[in-house]
Amino acid sequence: MKILSFNYEGQTLFGPKVKREEAVWDVVSIADYYGEEKFPRTIIDGIEAGFDFVEKIRKLVTRAEQDNLANFKYAFTSIEWLAPIPRTPKNIICVGKNYADHANEMGDAKAPEKLMIFTKASTSIAADETDVSIHSELTSQLDYEGELAIVISKTGKNIPTQLAYDHIFGYTIANDVTARDIQYGRGQYFLGKSLDESCPMGPYVVTKDEIPNPNALSIVTKVNDEVRQSSQTDKMIFNVEEIIAEVSRFITLEPGDVILTGTPAGVGKGMTPPGFIQEGDIVKVSVEGIGTLVNRFVNK
Repeated sequence: MKILSFNYEGQTLFGPKVKREEAVWDVVSIADYYGEEKFPRTIIDGIEAGFDFVEKIRKLVTRAEQDNLANFKYAFTSIEWLAPIPRTPKNIICVGKNYADHANEMGDAKAPEKLMIFTKASTSIAADETDVSIHSELTSQLDYEGELAIVISKTGKNIPTQLAYDHIFGYTIANDVTARDIQYGRGQYFLGKSLDESCPMGPYVVTKDEIPNPNALSIVTKVNDEVRQSSQTDKMIFNVEEIIAEVSRFITLEPGDVILTGTPAGVGKGMTPPGFIQEGDIVKVSVEGIGTLVNRFVNK
């Protein structure tokens, strides 16, 4: 199931994409119509219920289709898209240099032997199809990083690798936008990774039942339709379950947490000459089974 978050007539809502249509079901309003008082009011509340939440959505949509409740179906053109998780419970968790070829293009002689973690502020989240600031007053080296992102479904600490999938709700796409001059000029990642709108995510969160093997997906990033990154998630040094297990050794994972799994080679900094994002550039990140995240970069 592809689930999106959106604003409609002043309300923040969520729902599944309508099959074979460019539209979304307003399942919150459908639940109200049928008197389902215990239906989650936010997507994070729903995610915490795991697969039961997905099954409730399926049953509500089936019932709405049978009763022809088309008034609870909104065209994509009539909504304001939000990131699937509009605000994470804590900072967005990111894996650094998780592809050997990316580590190499960034100047490392060998790939990391231990999981490298940094975070992005939750205020950096932006939606699909939104204009993103190039922050020209702060940086001249804004870069893209297309990534697969994991959405956590339930609380866990010291999660065994073999149980990691039990803690996954689904997957989305992220662009770990980075100001390289800030990142390296200050000797730490946080500020250069956390500019407002520097974590576009979307367009959907796809439930894990539709992606049986997240460690075997194609990932492609284009800048103005030029392919810059083209790889497979099976090239990650640490796979999805290893990432979850290792991160949970140190911090408690919670419903709605998002983990970015790292980016492959082809970032702007790794090019000769560097290919940083310029005003007007359109960056598209595609991940197999999820879709394409699209953002235009502008001087706001």
